[in-house]
Amino acid sequence: MKQHPPLSLATPLFPIGTTLSRRELLARSGLGFGSLALAGLMQDAGLLASESSSPSPTSGLAPREGPIQPKARAVIQLFQNGGPSQIDLFDPKPELTKRAGQPYPGEVETLMSANRNVLMPGVYRFKKRGQCGMEFSDIIPHLSTVVDDICLIRSMHTEHNNHPFAINMFQTGKVLAGRPAMGSWMCYGLGTENQNLPCYVVLRDPEGYNTSGKMVWSNGWLPAVYQGTEFSSAGSPVHYMQPARSLPSEARRRSLDLLNELNREHVQYHPHHSELEARIENFELAARMQSVAGDILNISNETAETRRLYGLDNSATAGYGLRCLLARRLVEAGVRFIQIHPPFTTNNTTQPWDNHSDVEGGLELICQRTDQPSAALIQDLLQRGLLDEVIVLWAGEFGRLPITEGENGRDHNRHAFSIIMAGGGFKTGHIHGVTDEFGYQAIQDRVSVPDLHATLLHQLGLDHTNLTYRHSGRDERLTDPEVTGARVVHEVLS
Repeated sequence: MKQHPPLSLATPLFPIGTTLSRRELLARSGLGFGSLALAGLMQDAGLLASESSSPSPTSGLAPREGPIQPKARAVIQLFQNGGPSQIDLFDPKPELTKRAGQPYPGEVETLMSANRNVLMPGVYRFKKRGQCGMEFSDIIPHLSTVVDDICLIRSMHTEHNNHPFAINMFQTGKVLAGRPAMGSWMCYGLGTENQNLPCYVVLRDPEGYNTSGKMVWSNGWLPAVYQGTEFSSAGSPVHYMQPARSLPSEARRRSLDLLNELNREHVQYHPHHSELEARIENFELAARMQSVAGDILNISNETAETRRLYGLDNSATAGYGLRCLLARRLVEAGVRFIQIHPPFTTNNTTQPWDNHSDVEGGLELICQRTDQPSAALIQDLLQRGLLDEVIVLWAGEFGRLPITEGENGRDHNRHAFSIIMAGGGFKTGHIHGVTDEFGYQAIQDRVSVPDLHATLLHQLGLDHTNLTYRHSGRDERLTDPEVTGARVVHEVLS
């Protein structure tokens, strides 16, 4: 911090001609109480530097190693917003078919008033797939071809049965909004391999935002440099990457150099203002991205075979397929965490897996658009030798109930849902966990959302108990193990 000479009775408080910033004015007047008040306000707003022993909040995106030998270097999250029905996709329940139309023998937690408490059978046939014999539904024929390369966790459970809270839980570890997303935590702990690209990239449907919007990839109170950066699969790939008014390259370079010089001078006088440092790093990253992002997101050099693999030749799969292909290119380029959101559908634009009515019709719409690209991503990473070091996570925020809502729908179920893990040291051709005979509750080898977070961090080389950030006087963690009991699920790891 800038040092000032000691004051005496003969020393004017503000010499003639002195120019002071607001911060300096507060520091040098009122016996410094103004500065103390400002510091308190900044602490409340989360703008002061952390006192944690974890990576410095101003260390930015420089690559770092965790304390554990990593099995993976990156994560691609295929987030299936809405709550995919595990009963109709991944977890066959013959007892539902046998007892269809009968009342559920017990109590069921419901959200909507239209639930009839009548057992509803799965709407699709299941078959054993691959050499491992994993049973998958007919509605996902492409994912069925990669069962020997995945770990299927059938015993997931979560804390809330409504979308916004369950999404917050899955993405941030708590049901309430305002906390950092898991991708932000991973970037905070490890940085990124490519200093010309963001650590955390978001690929959403160009038509709009899914439920919860940008909160899904928020940095919360972590420094802003760890927030997810939106890339677009339509039009300009990066928002505002090019200036509105064209300038000669030399003029632009000189302008950026001057801006950088002014920013750095400002940081010297305000070394504890981590928000400012994060903004500077973001501006510098944006400048570097102008020269590299366009090339990385240009798929013109991809083969016709690769385009067909991802379904780019089919209008139903082209949008989601392009986002999956871009994710592969980004992870090749060193991006740490990539989050892909599902396509909008005519039945439910913001929550395409939310099948409160017409489960069969709703699943057909969304599976037609996501099944082939999801499987293609796993196959492509495997063929390129990348699946060993990249984790693919296919998951929604919760599952669906075994009883009927309305005539042919399913309500939300927080007590049991299925997710797919592939690559990054997870077991292959493996099923973990068991639900009850109706698929309502996970009853064996249960996995909570914090357990999943702890396991993902472990595979990346991070100890979830020690990855902390000091916020409001508390060492915060993604998993909050003292409260959640989070543990690394070693049973799903090879």
